[in-house]
Amino acid sequence: MKNLVVRLSSLTLKNIKNVENGTIEMPLANEQDFKNVKAEILGIYGQNGSGKTAIVDALYFLQSIMIGETLDPTISDYITTDAMNAEVNAEFKIFGEGVLYEAGYHIVFSKVDDGVAIEREYLNGAISQDGHRTSKNIFMDYQKAQSDVIFKPLKRLEELIGKDKNVKMDLLVARKMAEKSNCSYIFGKDSRDIFFKKNDQFKNYALVIQALFDFALKDLFVIKSSHSGMISANLLVPMAFRIEKDKKGMKGDFAVPFMEPVILDVKRKKLLNEIVAQINTVLYTIIPGMSIEVKDYGKQALDSGEEGWKVELMSIRGDKKPIPIRMESEGIIKIVSVLNVLIQAFGNPSICLVIDELDAGIFEYMLGELLDIFNKSAKGQLIFTSHNLRALEMLDKGSIMFSTANPQHRYIHMKNVKGSNNLRSMYIRSITLGGQEENIYEETDSLKIARAFRKAGRSLQNE
Repeated sequence: MKNLVVRLSSLTLKNIKNVENGTIEMPLANEQDFKNVKAEILGIYGQNGSGKTAIVDALYFLQSIMIGETLDPTISDYITTDAMNAEVNAEFKIFGEGVLYEAGYHIVFSKVDDGVAIEREYLNGAISQDGHRTSKNIFMDYQKAQSDVIFKPLKRLEELIGKDKNVKMDLLVARKMAEKSNCSYIFGKDSRDIFFKKNDQFKNYALVIQALFDFALKDLFVIKSSHSGMISANLLVPMAFRIEKDKKGMKGDFAVPFMEPVILDVKRKKLLNEIVAQINTVLYTIIPGMSIEVKDYGKQALDSGEEGWKVELMSIRGDKKPIPIRMESEGIIKIVSVLNVLIQAFGNPSICLVIDELDAGIFEYMLGELLDIFNKSAKGQLIFTSHNLRALEMLDKGSIMFSTANPQHRYIHMKNVKGSNNLRSMYIRSITLGGQEENIYEETDSLKIARAFRKAGRSLQNE
């Protein structure tokens, strides 16, 4: 397991927010040889309300489902208003030593009285090894309505059960527990404990399930726009992080209050120091001469009575006196908040980092430079949404997809792009003149807008 590298290949949404149907595809989605795998960047561009953030939201919920958490009831709010069901299909490539597993995870949500439930979920897969590739078939299919069947196909179920009839009872209990907890059956804890035993006949399928679980748990980072919102509101500095220690990884958001010092126990203080140390290895090159430090105000008791330390994040510029991090610009704080996971994605081919509104507060030239460096030298995957068009001048056409005005075909690559073409210019030209397979901008009438503003202005004067 330790040598496996998991990569997201594509994501398809149906009836998620304003996306009736749409697929994004990573630039190396068709790559079969890990030797040719390098950094992948996918930027998603389009007008407001055209489905960019739907990709981020879907991956955020998919991550929690794939680690066996209870479904967030707010998922029902993301299902298209006129639909009762929504679907997400994620395709992955799992690279091992001399073997490639192609796996797809498909999930169907249904609205219910108290929120949302999983109606169906299935995994399909194919194995390529020694020049041979098996057919891609469904190997685990859970359907809530088929309560008399643990999962299909029965052949895979029989392989998993083997000669131990107790396993069948354990699987039935695991199914009931998953439905009671409203979590994934395939990735739920009770089911995983059975699958991961890896008996001889089922071991390849168990390997795929565990690889996807580990990917969601340790390697997939989804940073929503609310992450930047906490910075803009001067509430918190939410530092996304991943720290490897003692062969175990820790991952999450380390939230540091903006306006006042925070009291941490010894473990969290040590973790914060490690995160800051990693950030500082790169920060001074992005913001010349800048570093951050954890200022220690000394010991102070926690509410529990345990010993703690009162600390605050400080910004240092050369020989100048340190200042609280809140005094820096929003763009700099945004960079600090995501830099640790950017470093992780730079050096780890299994990391998939998803950032909504990557350009928020960041100077466009700096944005372009960061994307160019990542594209040329990194190992992991980066998916982002943005309104700043600088990336269109820095990345290949395969690294950019555009949301369209058609909810049934939401995401496309720009066509008729030649090597010498400026993608930014083509995009603006396509907005005004068309020429793509779908309209990429829902046209607005400047005269109508101006008339509406004048009418609104007159109504205010008459009050």
